[in-house]
Amino acid sequence: MKAICDRFVPSKSSSSSTSEKRDISQTSLVSDSPSSDNKSNLTLCSDVVASSSPVSQPYREASTSEHKPVCTTHNSWTVILKTASMASGAIRRFQDRVLGPSRTGISSSTSEIWLLGVCYKISEAESSEEADAGRVLAAFRQDFSSLILMTYRRGFEPIGDTTYTSDVNWGCMLRSGQMLFAQALLFQRLGRSWRKKDSEPADEKYLEILELFGDTEASAFSIHNLILAGESYGLAAGSWVGPYAVCRSWESLARKNKEETDVNHKSFSMAVHIVSGSEDGERGGAPILCIDDVTKTCLEFSEGETEWPPILLLVPLVLGLDKVNPRYIPSLIATFTFPQSLGILGGKPGASTYIVGVQEDKGFYLDPHDVQQVVTVKKENQDVDTSSYHCNTLRYVPLESLDPSLALGFYCQDKDDFDDFCIRATKLAGDSNGAPLFTVTQSHRTNDCGIAETSSSTVTSTEISGEEHEDDWQLL
Repeated sequence: MKAICDRFVPSKSSSSSTSEKRDISQTSLVSDSPSSDNKSNLTLCSDVVASSSPVSQPYREASTSEHKPVCTTHNSWTVILKTASMASGAIRRFQDRVLGPSRTGISSSTSEIWLLGVCYKISEAESSEEADAGRVLAAFRQDFSSLILMTYRRGFEPIGDTTYTSDVNWGCMLRSGQMLFAQALLFQRLGRSWRKKDSEPADEKYLEILELFGDTEASAFSIHNLILAGESYGLAAGSWVGPYAVCRSWESLARKNKEETDVNHKSFSMAVHIVSGSEDGERGGAPILCIDDVTKTCLEFSEGETEWPPILLLVPLVLGLDKVNPRYIPSLIATFTFPQSLGILGGKPGASTYIVGVQEDKGFYLDPHDVQQVVTVKKENQDVDTSSYHCNTLRYVPLESLDPSLALGFYCQDKDDFDDFCIRATKLAGDSNGAPLFTVTQSHRTNDCGIAETSSSTVTSTEISGEEHEDDWQLL
């Protein structure tokens, strides 16, 4: 990485050929490994690329010739553009090595697209070269661009007692988690059918959600507060963590927010439940969603004020060794057909993304690796520019290339919605050919070996599908 970044800084060596073709597309930075240096070369590279400050001093191009003319301030911008072009191309190539070759747009396939529980069926006429003009595709693009995007930010106040004012190169999993939680709040407060309309003033509830995720300690769900809440799970500024730790950290942050605010000022008015295996997943095996446990979580959250509050279910998974076992891919795809779907936190090792939709074996995702300046959003200011919180570029990744460590998210609005989710999840487990993502049970008890045993009231897959499948979940 250092070698890559060093090429972006002007040196006294001769410049590369000006005839070389450059990639000047928008820069996207990808974490390749944990970093504890807030002033890393990668951060320096992003500053060079995104810099818009005037050039106050002329740049003298190095040459062995003493008669080489000096570049004036008039063409100093050319130097900056060349440098940005070099950085953009090299970083994009590095990103391709981590996430795979850049894939954008929609293929010509006529297969349906699922986006967080909503199906977009493409007709043969709309899958031609004029696909963008199709009504269904236009609706899909509007839905996709209305999802909330969280990316690397720079220029925020230091995190805790550290000197970190940017999360570049280490915060992608935290940003992915923010996107999933923001989406849950969006569904709760504005509904799944809400769409962002640039021609109209921003909705106050929408701005209030973005304000909660501002990059300051004053914002309830900022990266600052998430790291503080997740210290016991290994979260720290400058360190990369996995999906399980992030899920547990969000659970802690939501609980802390509930305890520290009164009933009229709660920022996150929904319960959070982590679906895990026996002994909190320490013994391996398919995670178990126990209905009695979820009921207890909801009752504790509501404190008797309501029968069943909205609930966010998080399911951390490990579906293989170095990559996702192909046996699980059909089930992963099927989860996007659930009306309760909130997508997947996942990506490649050290490069998390937020997967929000699927088409065949491809996953559409929001990429947190673009570096943007901090934006202050207040619900009172309806004229604030929120374009940096949305993405119009459709990117996709083959699901078979995902890192096996990932997490699923589901949002249930009420008890009926949760019951519907349990029926769908039970059927999915029954149709998994012995490789369920997770199982559903009414209640469970633990024997001396720590293995969860299902009671007589368990919801089983045979009640829905009439078939029996052996659960041969791999112990990893």
